[in-house]
Amino acid sequence: MKSNDPEKIVAWLQTSPKLSELCAAYPEEWETVQHQLAEVLEHGNPDEVVSYLKQKSYQGSVSAKKTGTLPVREMVRYQMAHAAVKQHCVSVASGVESGKVRFNLLNGFIAQKLLFSHNLERKPASLFWFRLIWPLIRQKRYLMPLVQPKGIYCFYSLQLIVELSRIIGNRHCLEIAAGDGTLSRFLKQRGVQVTATDDYSWQHSVSYPEWVVKNDAKAALSLYSSEVVICSWPPARNGFERQVFRTRSVQLYILITSRHQHAAGNWDAYREQQFFAMQEDAALSQLVLPPEIDAVVYLFTRRPSA
Repeated sequence: MKSNDPEKIVAWLQTSPKLSELCAAYPEEWETVQHQLAEVLEHGNPDEVVSYLKQKSYQGSVSAKKTGTLPVREMVRYQMAHAAVKQHCVSVASGVESGKVRFNLLNGFIAQKLLFSHNLERKPASLFWFRLIWPLIRQKRYLMPLVQPKGIYCFYSLQLIVELSRIIGNRHCLEIAAGDGTLSRFLKQRGVQVTATDDYSWQHSVSYPEWVVKNDAKAALSLYSSEVVICSWPPARNGFERQVFRTRSVQLYILITSRHQHAAGNWDAYREQQFFAMQEDAALSQLVLPPEIDAVVYLFTRRPSA
């Protein structure tokens, strides 16, 4: 989409166009990004990738402050960089450099039985059967690249849901950025009082059931005043997790995310907040599937004096 109207360009970027579409619309910008990324990815250092993406985000925000206009060129480059890094990660994860990533019939059947109730509706996975059968799947690297476009970034074992239910207890729990509400659905099945909310910004990929309340995180935190908040795989460098730490009602924040800081979560917010003690629950981390995604579960507990 080539346009001189900044608002139309921004609206188009918010639909998450494919990298090929971005490149076709802005070949000059892609040439610049391609050269920059080649240098960054050559070293294979994730921290350099994070630094590069942060720099792109910073350049856009500075440009907006100085000019008072939408920094369209920087926004296009930023989105190109993110799409290219994501595509690179898919290639590394799956071993497929071109063409579509596909399961063969047998591997697809086994993965379906282990992790889904039907189609792409996830089920609480049996840890026993998963550990027994997962090593037999030869194409396990294909799983996440296949399901991530549908907003699926991890799978939950039944044992994880049981433990989370125990931790939450009879307190009301609010899930923010809930996506299709899978985690809340599992918790409800264990008797947890939980409300799933999402701003519906991923309607192009995610099918939202009607019981997932359409609310951005800030509004939901204010509306429900929940003691426990939970979030699974929040977008990288998101703007809403800071609000969790600013909300007085929150006593416990349960975060399920990636160990790779460039992949998910607002790690600056985690480091800068002062009211909560942050601790990994190693036992819970091992209950998030599959192990190849390097998931981690953090518990943010409000300090007594905060």
